[in-house]
Amino acid sequence: MRLPQPPAYRVYLGLSAAQFLAFSMLSTVSGVYAVQAAHLNPLQLVLVGTTLEAVAFVLQVPTGVIADVYGRRRAVLLGLFLTGIGFLIWGAVARFATILLAQLFFGAGYTCMDGAEEAWIASEIGDADAGHAFLRGTQAQQLGGIAGIALSVTLASVRLSLPMLVAGVLFLLLGAAMIVLMPEHGFRPAPRGERTSWQQWSGTLRSGLHAVRGRPVLVTILAITAILGASSEGFDRLKDAHVLLNVGLPALGRFDPVVWFGVIAGGGMAISVGAAEVLRRRLDTTSHAAVARTLLGVSTLLVLAVIVFGLSGNFALALATWWSVTLLRRVNTPLVTAWLNQHVAPNVRATVFSINNQADAVGQIGGGPLLGAVAAGVSIPAGIVLAGLFILPALPLYGRSLRQGAGEPEPGTATA
Repeated sequence: MRLPQPPAYRVYLGLSAAQFLAFSMLSTVSGVYAVQAAHLNPLQLVLVGTTLEAVAFVLQVPTGVIADVYGRRRAVLLGLFLTGIGFLIWGAVARFATILLAQLFFGAGYTCMDGAEEAWIASEIGDADAGHAFLRGTQAQQLGGIAGIALSVTLASVRLSLPMLVAGVLFLLLGAAMIVLMPEHGFRPAPRGERTSWQQWSGTLRSGLHAVRGRPVLVTILAITAILGASSEGFDRLKDAHVLLNVGLPALGRFDPVVWFGVIAGGGMAISVGAAEVLRRRLDTTSHAAVARTLLGVSTLLVLAVIVFGLSGNFALALATWWSVTLLRRVNTPLVTAWLNQHVAPNVRATVFSINNQADAVGQIGGGPLLGAVAAGVSIPAGIVLAGLFILPALPLYGRSLRQGAGEPEPGTATA
């Protein structure tokens, strides 16, 4: 099927690529920055992520309601500016307290954008093309990310914090550009007289919760999201430290550690671009059963990849499994978005997406400190292996979702 090419679609791809370019500039060096510049221990590494997810937990639903009541465009613009401020704070001073403060701004910005972007493009181009747009957006993210990694490595050779500071400026510039470029024609905001009404806000939120309660498959998806969130926090926060402190980097030329991490991140993104294209061409993203079965396979492989990475003491094996985890998670994200999109009415789409992201935050808040404590008290590899085992309860839930999805009514017709 050929995707339409309206301005909103092109803006969505450009926004996806630009955001990921800036984000990759920060993420490529953030692990090395935390270990070598800020000298964080394993528990502190995880607590940085826990702080971010705690902010997401508090703000995910309110920002989703803002997007549904006031407009998805406004939510995205606010998110871009808040994220830029957070990144600037992050790179300003290499201290635990400063990094925690940055998570407050970054978390608020992330929650404003997350869900709102997907709901915006689905409303602009239509539900039938939304699933393919999500996969195309993922490809755009990977391409932008590769460019961001190259820039990050170049800037980090001058000063380790420089990529983080430049990324913050880029987010602010992107926000300014989107004020001019980002259209919004498919959304109808609440009447002006009702926009400050808490009754309107709570009504939209109740509609989102009603949609979840009325569709058992959505409850199952939220449970899976929470489980995967608990696992991801341990891997994300401990992987760099594991490679730096336990596996070791090859002595190839005079590569600085940040160059190696740039190579690792770039390779993972390049692989992910191809995988997203295969899925876009071959997978019916409007089929509940097809998406659920694919996600079951992805999660099964993810368990194995995370565990083997945690046990690896060899750089080649660690690299292969790191790339495998990256690939599987990049594939998972747009598929879950498309999966949710199948079961949610348009008027509460951003709110339900935000509820799903809040479930992810609950998982990370619950699992992160435990994994960090294990990493600090036992070993970093033990924390990563436990993160892989955390995924196991999600596997039977995919089978449950297949049974629940059969014969469900169309979104908007379910009853509590």
